[in-house]
Amino acid sequence: MKAVVMAGGFGTRIQPLTSSVPKPMIPVFNKPMMEYIIGSLKAAGIVDIVILLYFKPEVIQNYFKDGSDFGVKINYVLPDDDYGTAGAVKKAQKYLDERFIIVSGDLISDFKIQEIIGFHEVKNSLATITLTSVPDPLQFGVVITDKESKILRFLEKPGWGEVFSDTINTGIYVFEPEILQYIPEDSNFDFSKDLFPKLMASGIDIYGFNAKGYWRDVGNPDSYRAALLDIMEGQVHLPLSGTLREEKTAHIHVGENVVIDETARFEGLVVLDDGCVVGREAVIIDSVIGKNSVIEEKAKVTDSILWKDCLVGKSSVIKNAVLCDRVKLSSNVKAEHGVIIAEDTEVGSQVIFEKDVMVWPEKQIEAGSIVSSNLIWGDKWKKSIFEGGKVSARTNVELSPDMAAKLGAALGSQLPQGARVLLSRDYDRASRMLKRCFLGGLLSTGVNVTELRMTPLPIMRHKLAMFGEVAGVYFRQCQTDPTNTEILFYDDSALLIDSNTEKNVERIFFRENYRRATQDDIGEIYDQMMVNEFYKEGVLKNIDITLLKSRRSKIVADLMNGTTDMIFPELLNKAGVDAVVLNAYRDEKKLSRTMHQSEISFKEVSKIVKVTESELGIVVFPHGERLGIITDKGDMLSEDRALMFMLKLIDLTAKGKIRVYLPAYAPTVLDDSLMNVEITRGKGSGLKAEFLRNFYFTGDLNRNFIFIRNGIHADAMFSSLKMLEMMARQNVKISDVLKTIPEYFFSHTVINCPLEMKGYLMRKMSEEAMEKEASFLDGIKIMFKGKGWVHMVPDQFTANVHLYVEAATKADYDSIHGQYKEMINGWLQEQE
Repeated sequence: MKAVVMAGGFGTRIQPLTSSVPKPMIPVFNKPMMEYIIGSLKAAGIVDIVILLYFKPEVIQNYFKDGSDFGVKINYVLPDDDYGTAGAVKKAQKYLDERFIIVSGDLISDFKIQEIIGFHEVKNSLATITLTSVPDPLQFGVVITDKESKILRFLEKPGWGEVFSDTINTGIYVFEPEILQYIPEDSNFDFSKDLFPKLMASGIDIYGFNAKGYWRDVGNPDSYRAALLDIMEGQVHLPLSGTLREEKTAHIHVGENVVIDETARFEGLVVLDDGCVVGREAVIIDSVIGKNSVIEEKAKVTDSILWKDCLVGKSSVIKNAVLCDRVKLSSNVKAEHGVIIAEDTEVGSQVIFEKDVMVWPEKQIEAGSIVSSNLIWGDKWKKSIFEGGKVSARTNVELSPDMAAKLGAALGSQLPQGARVLLSRDYDRASRMLKRCFLGGLLSTGVNVTELRMTPLPIMRHKLAMFGEVAGVYFRQCQTDPTNTEILFYDDSALLIDSNTEKNVERIFFRENYRRATQDDIGEIYDQMMVNEFYKEGVLKNIDITLLKSRRSKIVADLMNGTTDMIFPELLNKAGVDAVVLNAYRDEKKLSRTMHQSEISFKEVSKIVKVTESELGIVVFPHGERLGIITDKGDMLSEDRALMFMLKLIDLTAKGKIRVYLPAYAPTVLDDSLMNVEITRGKGSGLKAEFLRNFYFTGDLNRNFIFIRNGIHADAMFSSLKMLEMMARQNVKISDVLKTIPEYFFSHTVINCPLEMKGYLMRKMSEEAMEKEASFLDGIKIMFKGKGWVHMVPDQFTANVHLYVEAATKADYDSIHGQYKEMINGWLQEQE
């Protein structure tokens, strides 16, 4: 039996702890994390080990050498490129001529390896995956098995909409060597994305062993600190070095040559490595102090981890802190709410750290400073700065000018030098300030910029999708909070960037590994004139203007003080639409709207539609994407009803079969009655341009309507003109079309759910769906024949789940909605 230890990851999410060491070498109780893995393999009788390297390989090789100091034999494999998890193991094939276990080098666990191997043998399996249950399964591979423990489904790092269980893949596998023949040579190949589907498609059963015990992937700084706390609390037992000294209030593991003043006080579990010095009246509570570190007199260290050669100065107080190698704190430093300080940083006296500050390596912090924003990304720092292709943060607090410049440099560094990026914004002054800083960062990397200045978002995306630029970035005031700014990143198809691009930008941003262009290669700025004219020309080309003019529609349009004031009224005029236009002026204080303020706009338009006897009313949201619709009767169409109306109108005017794409949770009331429209349903985000171009139309429940011929982005201006054209073609009013839609009852309910309980909730819903007609497409949907359906989707970013219910009758709707809302709340209470 042999073992493979995966130790090649970059450790990007756990920055700055991995600034100088690979993640498996981060110390846990004064030993590299991977040393515990090596020890557990040896304890299981496995002494022939292959370590896969990639990032900072010399650190691992210099520490473990040939393994003889640890009682094992180690062979190292260093792939010449990033081949993915399985692809990297393929590189070690010459060492793997018998059964072998694969273990990640950056986890803490007390799983019994012999039990995992025993299960593998009993099942006579070729491939066994070790499973466990966790509160937040998003960053892992989710797995579901049958009663025989055979893997039925799995999905690597799902979005919340895809989670169907809280049982996850731990990254510990047992393989027979035959499995290696299914991994191609010199190709990027992943276990969960590539190898396991390939094995199942080949008819090979994969078994899952549900392990009992402690398991934690140390993937980010919070997880690192939580792991240490778990060990302190005795949730997992690791072999600790040093001589145990029992006191009334403390268990102290003392290394060699440690000097402790007799007035020093200890509480809980304390580990003092070799050469530590603890001064007079110092206090240490539940902490790990690394080799040769010094705690000076009257200093207090609580729930903290100090790596080697650290200094906590006189009367300093730190709590829940991580100090990496050679961090020096002078006297009277206060860090009482969590701080992470990377190696070789010197902190002057009387410095105060505010909550959860992170400091990058080799910094100098002057005496008397209050460190509140330096090297901070607020809460976002902990996980990711992106949420679905967007960066959103408090203006000039978290999203400061220097931060914007770094973001620009990070984006530019992962683009080819000489490439061109399209930049635009709304008219908010903060958007303009941050865009200019971002532009400077881009230029510094040798990337050129096409400058559009203030432009409605649909126009920028229209231009981006045409030609010339490899990416686009838009700056705008947050639509619901005027104190926040949003930066939206688009690819060359004008779609929000995917998660891989986000990670690439983040990796450069966090490591500050920017490309710096030479004097001669600094990027240039190109002003793009006539963009609005090209856009208007493109829109009118795709609309039957002659038909519209003959109809001479009369409408009311509220532009909500947005960015379309210079474009849309002119388009309406050229289309021969007689429009009463409201709020077509700029006011920074009205760019953001609460839901209540938006409802007021709808009500005002409704009144004017009735008074003027207009054909309809529309509300164009400030950035030009979302479209609200008011009927000729003055009724406001809800999000779902507006989508159904648009669908029915398209069906009535289509001259042949056309395809439409809708979210899986959109109403199904029209599915069986449409004559020309074929509906495809699926997930609501992360779609590729090539896929979307197969359809005529797509829309969602957020008032975004997309006619693909005009571009794969929502455009309220084009959608409203297209709607008028279709109504003119059929010579109908909105109320006429609505009469053809059967009665249905639909709701979207948002239920608060702590992030750590989403996986549990999805598992309970998954169990509820068993033996019922169900779909796992973007969440979990359960159908009740002849009555309706319920669909639960976890929110991708917030502590909420979305519950969608549709039924043909009010009684069925009330029954389904009430039953599942109560059921979900019950599941949540079970876990409280």
